[in-house]
Amino acid sequence: MRRVTTYGVAIATCALMLSACGTAADKESDDAAADCEPVTIEGDVKVGLAYDVGGQGDQSFNDAAYAGLTKAVDELGVEHTEGEAAENESEEVREERLRGFAEDGYNTIVGVGFAYSESVNKVAPDFPDVAFAVIDGFDPDEEVNCNVSYLTFAEEQGSFLVGAAAALQSESGTIGFVGGVNNTLIQKFEAGYEAGAEAANPDVEVISTYIEESDPKGFGDPAGGQAAAEGLYDDGADIVFHAAGGSGEGVFTAAADSGNWAIGVDSDQYLTAGDALAPSILTSMLKRVDVATYDFIVGLTEGEFTQGFQTFTLADDGVGYSTSGDFLTPETIDALEEYKQQIIDGEIEVPSEVK
Repeated sequence: MRRVTTYGVAIATCALMLSACGTAADKESDDAAADCEPVTIEGDVKVGLAYDVGGQGDQSFNDAAYAGLTKAVDELGVEHTEGEAAENESEEVREERLRGFAEDGYNTIVGVGFAYSESVNKVAPDFPDVAFAVIDGFDPDEEVNCNVSYLTFAEEQGSFLVGAAAALQSESGTIGFVGGVNNTLIQKFEAGYEAGAEAANPDVEVISTYIEESDPKGFGDPAGGQAAAEGLYDDGADIVFHAAGGSGEGVFTAAADSGNWAIGVDSDQYLTAGDALAPSILTSMLKRVDVATYDFIVGLTEGEFTQGFQTFTLADDGVGYSTSGDFLTPETIDALEEYKQQIIDGEIEVPSEVK
């Protein structure tokens, strides 16, 4: 059973949707990919990393990208620079950030977050010898850019596992979900979470809310995350999963204050939330943005570039769940591993759209 609370708006806007707004363009991009000559970096790889809202220190999505960059720097000594994003910044500002990297000689540019899809699509044609990647990116235009790679994830698969964990360990029979922004990408987390919960316990109730309808500031609003989670706990949830970037800190605070559980996202947030909040984090849905970022950079140092879409799944450890804190029972872990294998084997098809 699923119930959507009134704390957020349940209608996603096309401007921030991922695949739903680009289906036709994606198909044409795939068809035209064979005509692309892989971009080859001349000389040393120099990386420009453009953060999403929340930036470095969000203990989530951006920090995962930074971890991938740091690993590449430590192992390969690549030169790099970083650029922070501001709340409510315009498309033109994102374009200027990317263009500035390219003009300064950075030949490998990674935009962290789907919000860079439009700006990368506009800037990339002007710099055909620069390799661009967009984490969670989508192709917003019918014209193929041969020097752009979209690094995407099967978020619904990892979310299925933490949804099952929540349902198995919930004492109230009600669990919650907080999304940062109500768009197609974040709805993938919600859809998988709900499906996993219902697979583990058909009688579970899942209640959901979003901090913002379309404004990216929903990913950098800890106070909003706390208020959203408090509402869900007040409505009977005893475990809340967030897919809200930096706003997740507020979800953890609400969990700690109320004596309930929270579930982290993207990275193992038990390891980064601090001593006061970590004991309230049951598990985290791992989305290996660090692996995607690192692999993209390393590939270019080896002369390898993949144009178009790459999707990281359970099968290649692109998504998963954490066990830090030892809060998941052995029985829960056994069940999750069985679900994981069934998903990998195709016996379970996890939905990516909310019912």
